[in-house]
Parts: sequence; structure tokens; C-alpha cells
Amino acid sequence: MEGLRKLPFIVGLALIVLALLVEIGGTGLIKGTPVNPAVFEQKVSGTQAFLDATKGLTGDQQNQLLGTMSSAANQKGRPPGLGIPSLGLLDAILVFTIALVGIGLVMPERLQGKVQGVVTLIFSIIVILLGIGLIFGALALLILMISLLLSVPFGTLVYLIVWGFFNTGGASAALALIMALKILFVIALIIAQQRFLQNKGLVLLVLTSLVASIIVSFLHGIVPFFLVSITDAVAAIIVGILAVIWAVVLLVGAIISVGMAVVTR
Repeated sequence: MEGLRKLPFIVGLALIVLALLVEIGGTGLIKGTPVNPAVFEQKVSGTQAFLDATKGLTGDQQNQLLGTMSSAANQKGRPPGLGIPSLGLLDAILVFTIALVGIGLVMPERLQGKVQGVVTLIFSIIVILLGIGLIFGALALLILMISLLLSVPFGTLVYLIVWGFFNTGGASAALALIMALKILFVIALIIAQQRFLQNKGLVLLVLTSLVASIIVSFLHGIVPFFLVSITDAVAAIIVGILAVIWAVVLLVGAIISVGMAVVTR
């Protein structure tokens, strides 16, 4: 691309790669926000779901259960839930697209069409398979969580123990960092070459990435904290569908590119 400023472009690529690493837990930047056990236990013990599920338990047993849940809430090491890691699948497409532009700067033009077409074909198929796996996995988990939650009292109790402790603080910190990195990426990309704004496909892909992050954040905040695991699974399904749609678009373009390369050979 003529007139491309290489330094801002490289910085932009590094920023979106960093955002991807945060999403998939490939960096130590997000460790999760510690949960205050006393505040957590007070919130949980006051919910009707917890009261219904623990009717047959003694006070000591209830306190022990609350302690187990608060300890689980403080698990660290990666962004919590499925929604944020699912963003990595969508943003992998964005990183791949930008990387193709960078490769085009150093690769001879004659080879670009052939190599990019084949690589894109393989990449898009992998993303489609991973996306389908993500969608069905999140859907199965969603059905399981809802079934347990509605199976009072024992099913509800199991749900609260396993999924009632979603770390919204850690998720919010991760999403805030991801959005900041994406916005800086957009700025760097515009500085590198204003003509990127004329690429409708790239603009739509970037907007999809930003909107997907907003959807995950919205679904995390729309329900009481002990139901966030459910809406997080919904977010993962939505983001997975978006990733598959974009991967299909890449696949169609790759098939056309490979077909033209074969014909003109």
C-alpha cells in the first residue's frame, strides 16, 4: 500500500496482537480483581436462589458453602468465563487480516495472490471449525446451567457452587484493557494510512470487534452477579456466530483467489 507509514502500522499490529493475548489469557496483565469474601458472602446469602437451595443445611454448612464459593471467586490467571476468550476467535481474524497487509509489504506481488489465498483458505477453515465448536460447547453449557438453576433445591445448589461466583471485577478489568487497546489500534492504523478507512471490509471487521466487546460487557452487567455465568455463555455464542460469519467471508474470498490463481497459471 503506497504511502503506508510503517512505524504506526507496526505499533497498531502490536496493539491488536496484545488485545488478542489478553482475551485468550496469553498474558499476565489480567490476574482478576480480588473478591472481598465478606462482601461476596453477604451478597450471596441474601439471594432467594441461595436461600431456596440451602433450606436443609445448617448455619455452619451454609457458611462453609459460602467460603467455598468466595474462594472460587478469587481464582486468578486468566480472564473469567467464555465471553472474553471467545473474542479472541473474532480478533484472530482481525490480526490475520492486518498481518496480510504487513506481509504484502515484504513479499513480491506475484506471490501475494497465491500464498495469501492458500493461507487464508486454511485459516478460515480452522476458524470455522473452532467457532462451531465454541458455539455448541457454550450452548451445551448454557442449557446445563439453566437446567440446574431451575432444579430447586439440589440443582440450584450445584449451580451456585460451580457457576454462581463469576468474577465480574476481573472481567470488567480485562474488557476495559481490551477496549483501550482496540481504540489505540484504530488510531495507529489511521495514522499509518488514512486510506484504510476506504476499505469497507476492514472497517466492518473492526466495528464488529468493538461491538462484540461491548456486547460481552453489556451481558455481564445486565443481570445479578450470580446469573452472569449464564449471560456470559450467551455472549460466547453471539461472538462465536460473528466469528464464523467473518470466517465464511474469508473462505469465499480465498476460494475465489485460489481459483483465479489456478486459471491464470
